[in-house]
Amino acid sequence: MLVDPRQLRLLALIEQYGSLSSAAHSLGLTAAAVTHQIARAEQDWKVPLVLRGPRGATLTPAGATLAVHGHRIEESSIRAEADLAVLLGHQSLRLRIGAFQAAALHLLPPALTALRHRHPDAELSIVDTTSDRGGDEVAAGRLDMAVVASWGIPMAAPAHVTVHPLLRDPLVVVLPDDHRLVRRHPTAKTVRLEQLRDEAWVTILAGHAARAQFDDAAVAAGFTPKIRFQTESYDVAQALVGTGIGVALVSRLALRRVPGTTHRSLARPRLHREIFAVTPADTTFTPLVATFLELLYNVSRDIATSPTAQ
Repeated sequence: MLVDPRQLRLLALIEQYGSLSSAAHSLGLTAAAVTHQIARAEQDWKVPLVLRGPRGATLTPAGATLAVHGHRIEESSIRAEADLAVLLGHQSLRLRIGAFQAAALHLLPPALTALRHRHPDAELSIVDTTSDRGGDEVAAGRLDMAVVASWGIPMAAPAHVTVHPLLRDPLVVVLPDDHRLVRRHPTAKTVRLEQLRDEAWVTILAGHAARAQFDDAAVAAGFTPKIRFQTESYDVAQALVGTGIGVALVSRLALRRVPGTTHRSLARPRLHREIFAVTPADTTFTPLVATFLELLYNVSRDIATSPTAQ
């Protein structure tokens, strides 16, 4: 026969308390329900299991034999409840975040500071991750949240994750501060991409989404850019522009105002990247995710409305 562990646990509780009513109370059942379960167990096992008397209930030898296993089930149930409480308590304080470099530098710090004030006992870990991997890391359960970017194409979300738009980060043109357009129009705030058709460029490496966006925009503006240097880093690109070897497109969030450089907003086309937070679809066991997402929204709103973002 297939053993019903509930019967074994019931017998263990009857032996422990010596009372059907106390066993029923421990299980959250009525006395009538316990009586019915005993009758069913005796029918299944085909032997008497419980003796009722004026002073309570005792087990027959067969019932006591089965109760030994019921005590193990009861002990395992208590340990399971305690272990789960420890796990949920740990997860409620845990927050594992992945972010690309510019987000780690500019979006995360204010939000992390605010989180520390609210939850000083939070267990935080921050890792560098690329935008093309962040969503998969969250879906696989290795991160509780990732901050990622998309250049001109919709964000593809893996299964069982939710994508939260945070910020539209416009691209700006970084120029040497003695560039002809700066000298001729020192008060200008914008430049058109077609005005830079003859420039040498410092660009993001081919194969990156940011580079594909730039290449498409250059074609639409009617020129093939002359690439002098390729890099994975906006910081490196700006440092090289400061030497005077070329111009670059850099996200406003990553703008560092390197000596020897200035910048202009891109009037046409208005290129940008979208920044998102990626979280598990179910954050029941990681409540800090919702808290930190709210803080990221606040930081993103401050950045979007700051004078330097206009």
